Amino acid sequence: MKNIVFVTNNAHKLQEIRNIVGDRYCILSLSDINCNDEIPETAYTLEGNALLKARWVKDKYGYDCFADDTGLEVYSLDFRPGVYSARYAGEPCDSEKNIDKLLSEMEGICDRRARFRTVIAVIIGNEVKEFEGKIEGTIAKERKGDGGFGYDKIFVPDGYKNTFAEMESCEKNSISHRARATKLLIEYLKEKI
Repeated sequence: MKNIVFVTNNAHKLQEIRNIVGDRYCILSLSDINCNDEIPETAYTLEGNALLKARWVKDKYGYDCFADDTGLEVYSLDFRPGVYSARYAGEPCDSEKNIDKLLSEMEGICDRRARFRTVIAVIIGNEVKEFEGKIEGTIAKERKGDGGFGYDKIFVPDGYKNTFAEMESCEKNSISHRARATKLLIEYLKEKI
């Protein structure tokens, strides 16, 4: 089985990707390769941050790898929080405070349309590719559900009545933005490794 590094310290993301990929590949984490670096995410786009992280691991550690960046984009807030989703309420990252800030900003707003977007940058050998997955939905007026992470408690995907946090992980992982980007990644990996 081929090893590939997923450039993340987020245990939730790592488990979600491993669940989506299954046993096709051995997905290594940063701790598996003894990478304790504070990898910068200084780009102004999801694409830029994903590529920064992947290049960091490829250049410093030599592994074939992939990295993602994900943002919640709310239409009525000019697509905020977007690239700043994880740190929307400031440092350190705190999902509950991020949700509080977003719900506060949306008080009285009727247009609650939003989308989650994930961009994955993968580097195999010297080849760089990017894949995008997105899902449209709406922002609920209050938290619902105990599963998931990040903004899952307030995001209701189009065509569903439940938030991501109310869904079983297998249901969420079959439709999510990350699942859609990961499926494109898997098709690419089948050709390359």
